[in-house]
Amino acid sequence: MKLLIHDLDQEELGKIRPGLGGDTKIVTNNGKIRHCIGCFGCWVKTPGACVIRDEYGDMGADLGHSSELIIVSQCFYGGYSPFVKNVLDRSISYIHPYFVIRNGEMHHRPRYEQSLDFSVWFYGEITEKERQTAEKLVRANAINLNCQRVKVSFIRELAELEGQLK
Repeated sequence: MKLLIHDLDQEELGKIRPGLGGDTKIVTNNGKIRHCIGCFGCWVKTPGACVIRDEYGDMGADLGHSSELIIVSQCFYGGYSPFVKNVLDRSISYIHPYFVIRNGEMHHRPRYEQSLDFSVWFYGEITEKERQTAEKLVRANAINLNCQRVKVSFIRELAELEGQLK
């Protein structure tokens, strides 16, 4: 399964949806996502699941059952849009609270055995500094998420995305 997390409106999503294939779960902003409260309940009370039981509460498991994570986000100062960042925060149950050393750095131990392919598409007016920051962020996320292949792309207009997601 592929997992698409995005901040697009329905019209924009409709333009890229045909290229995604049938085995894709799409995480959309329904306006009702609650913020991670930092309680670590997803690690100790309900391992692998967020204690906030809304439609985003099983994001860790969704990642665990995916072979590919695709993010489409407007670039905000070299990072993800608020909605996408919130979904990623709510996905922390995908990893264990324990640490391991990877690439000479300390990172969380994976909860799931498989590794993901990870593609991020940032869109909007993006400065060179924002681009550099975004690339570092995605590469760090990829290590924590135990990703095999990582691709970071920058586009100015969403029309450039049509036909790119496969």
